[in-house]
Amino acid sequence: MILTGPEIIEASADGRIRISPFNPDQVNPNSYNVCLGDTLLTYSSEIIDPYEPNPTDSITMDESGYVLRPEQLYLGHTVEQVGTDRYVPLLFGRSSVGRRGLFVEITAPIGDIGFHGQWTLMLSPVRPLRVYPGMRIGQIMFFVSVGEIDLYAGKYQASQGPQESRYWRDRGHRVPGDTRVPAL
Repeated sequence: MILTGPEIIEASADGRIRISPFNPDQVNPNSYNVCLGDTLLTYSSEIIDPYEPNPTDSITMDESGYVLRPEQLYLGHTVEQVGTDRYVPLLFGRSSVGRRGLFVEITAPIGDIGFHGQWTLMLSPVRPLRVYPGMRIGQIMFFVSVGEIDLYAGKYQASQGPQESRYWRDRGHRVPGDTRVPAL
């Protein structure tokens, strides 16, 4: 089951969902619109290695926005801190943004029950596209969970701003034959 807009408002009021700042104008019939924060990250290495920390470059946008370029991955973040200890949140790009040629969260839309923080957005444009801080870029839906809940306590908890991949911290995700030991 998915929460409706009125239920999202009620769940935000009674603490089942935490959205800060909360704006009732951003509530849809079955989702909540989230806005793009002012910081973007890009990976600065030609090759990204999942077993190593990868350097990034930070871009701070002002009110004039920033032009995203194709063939580049941008990590953005939501203005809002969103989290819930009860529901399964899923974040998707808004259709109005997709119709402009910007893919948002196409490979990792699911959030964990218990995560609280700003969401990192994976932004991939198909052609040059200007984005602005504060623009409504995505929407989060909340689904009812069934079964015992094990709250998220992972490496991205309480995120502020965009977060680069920390895959290299994971143990047990090595390719057969790879002798490198992931750093902790």
